[in-house]
Amino acid sequence: MDLLDQLVMGFGVALTLQNFLYCLLGAVLGTLVGVLPGLGPVTVIAMLLPITFKIPAVASLIMLSGIYYGAHHAGSTTAIMLNMPGEPSSVVICIDGYPMARKGRAGAALCISAIGSFIAGCISIVIIALFSPALSNAALLFGAPEYASMIIMALVTGSVLSNGSLLTTLAMAVVGLLVGTVGTDTDSAIGRFTFGSNHLADGIDFVAVAVGLFAFAEVIQHIATPELRAKVEFKISGLLPKRQDLKDSFWPILRGTGLGAALGILPGTGPLVASFASYAMEKQLAKDPARFGEGAIEGVAGPESANNAAALTHFIPMLGLGIPAGPAMALLLGALTIQGIRPGPQVMTEHADLFWGVVASMWIGNMMLLVLNLPMVGIWIRLLTIPYRLIYPAVLLFCCIGVYSVRNSAFDVLLAAGFGLIGCVFKQFNCSPAPLVLGLVLGPMLEDSFRRSLLISGGDPGIFLTRPISAVLLVSTVLLVVLFFASGLKRRSAVAAH
Repeated sequence: MDLLDQLVMGFGVALTLQNFLYCLLGAVLGTLVGVLPGLGPVTVIAMLLPITFKIPAVASLIMLSGIYYGAHHAGSTTAIMLNMPGEPSSVVICIDGYPMARKGRAGAALCISAIGSFIAGCISIVIIALFSPALSNAALLFGAPEYASMIIMALVTGSVLSNGSLLTTLAMAVVGLLVGTVGTDTDSAIGRFTFGSNHLADGIDFVAVAVGLFAFAEVIQHIATPELRAKVEFKISGLLPKRQDLKDSFWPILRGTGLGAALGILPGTGPLVASFASYAMEKQLAKDPARFGEGAIEGVAGPESANNAAALTHFIPMLGLGIPAGPAMALLLGALTIQGIRPGPQVMTEHADLFWGVVASMWIGNMMLLVLNLPMVGIWIRLLTIPYRLIYPAVLLFCCIGVYSVRNSAFDVLLAAGFGLIGCVFKQFNCSPAPLVLGLVLGPMLEDSFRRSLLISGGDPGIFLTRPISAVLLVSTVLLVVLFFASGLKRRSAVAAH
C-alpha cells in the first residue's frame, strides 16, 4: 500500500466509535493534566498503565498518546493567564505570555498559542507518516550488534541531555539497567537478585516502578509542599488576534515547528529543550530583541510550536525503532509491551492498524484540542481552585488498584510504594528518574542484543567496532560525551575568568 492508502486505513481505524471515544478521553485528560501545574503526563500515564491491560492495544495507545500531546498543547494556558506553567516545557511561555495577559491581550496570546500548537501538530503528524516507514526500512539493516549500540547511544544521549550532572544521570541509567536484571535468567533459568523471594522470580514489574517513581512520588512531594492557590487576575476580552499578530507569528511558528520536529527525534532533548532553543532563536532573529520579556507575540508562537512538534516527533523513534526518546515514550513502550507488542520495524507490517490508527488519531486529537483549549479556557482555569487535598486520595486509590490488577499481587503495591519513597529521595538530591525508567525499559533489550552479538562473533566483543553502523553509533556516543564535557569546561572557565 502507498502512503495515501495507509492513511485511509488509519482513519478508518481511528474513526471507529470505540477509538474515537478513547481519543476524546485522552484529549480531555491531556488538557486537564496540562492545565494543572505539577500533574504531568508522565505521572498520569504511569497511573493509567495498568488499565490499558484490559483495553485493546490500539485504543489504549490512542488514549495514552492523547494524554501526552494534549498535556503539551494545554500547558501554555496557565502559563499565560497565571504565570504558572502547567508543563515544564511551558516555562518559556511565561516570559512573554504573562506580560501579554497583563496588557489585556490574553485572548491573542491564547489564540496564537493554540494556532501554533495546531499547525505544529499537523506538520509533525505528516513528518511521522513520511519518516517512520523510511526509518523502519533502514532499521531492517540492523542486526543484534547495531541494536545494542543504538540502545547504548539512546541511554547515554538521554543521560547527557537530561537535567543534572552527567555522572548523576548516567548513574540513574545504570540503576535502571540493574533493576531490569532482577528475575529469572532466560538462558540459564537461574534467579538473579531475587534474594530467595518468589515475588521477584518474574522480575520487577515495570508498572509498579513507573507508578512509584512518578505518581506516588509526585503525590508525596505535593503533600509536603504548602498548597498554592491560583487566582485569575485577568479577563479574556477576545480570542481573535489582530492581523499584525498573525503576520508576526507566521515565521516563528514555522521555524519553531521545524526546530522542534528535529529535536524531538533525538533521545533526551524533547519539548523543554526545543521550546528554550526556539525562544533563543527568535530573540536572536528579532529586529528589536528588547521587546522579548515585555509581551512579544513571537516569544509565544515559536516556543509553543517547538514544544508541540517535539512532543509528537518523539513517536518516530519509539514506534519505528522501539527506542523511547524520553520517559513518557518509555511508558508508552511499556504499555505496548504489556499488550504483547514489541515496537520496532515490524510494527508497521505486523500491526499496521495500530501504527496508522495512532497516526490518524493524532490529527483527530489535534482538532479536538483546538476546540477544547479555546472556547473552554475559562472552565480549565477554574479547575485550579480545587484543593489538592481532595485530589490526591483518589490518585493514590487508582494507583493501588491499577498496580494490583496487573499481576494480582499485593507485593507489587508495596513495591510501588517503596519506589515512591525512593523517588522522593531522588527529588531531594535533584536526580531525575527519567534515565532510570529508560534503563529499565531498554535493559532487557540491551542484554538480549548483547548476548546474541557475542554468540554471532564467538565471544569476540570486537564485533561492535567491525560492523560499520554499530561503530558509527558508538563513535557518535563517545563524541557526544566529549562535547558535553568540553562545553562544561568552557563554561566553568568563563565563570572563573569573570
